[in-house]
Amino acid sequence: QVQLAESGGGSVQAGGTLRLSCAASGYTFSIYCMMWFRQAPGKEREGVAAIDSDGTTRYADSVKGRFTISKDNAKNTLYLQMNNLQPEDTGMYYCARESGLGDCLRLGDYGVDAWGEGTLVTISS
Repeated sequence: QVQLAESGGGSVQAGGTLRLSCAASGYTFSIYCMMWFRQAPGKEREGVAAIDSDGTTRYADSVKGRFTISKDNAKNTLYLQMNNLQPEDTGMYYCARESGLGDCLRLGDYGVDAWGEGTLVTISS
């Protein structure tokens, strides 16, 4: 079955960096658009970044220039490099697979058909 497992979260100070990983299994990783979402305390979940099967990427305006999404098809792993982290980046970060029924590069969750358990990112000022 499809499994997504995030890792790499933690607590850092503002200005710091973290690299999240998402290990995928149970399906052909390379043909799907993959996404990162986050949910801050008391807020709705939001799409942060997406990478399509051809490598096209898209970022939320709030993270553009600071975050980089990438993937290694040989390792079935999705990454999110997060630089210059700010307190407003605090939240649970989720890896997700977009089924193809939605529009992955619009960063919506309409077509998401698989989620990881999430990894917590905490940024202190």
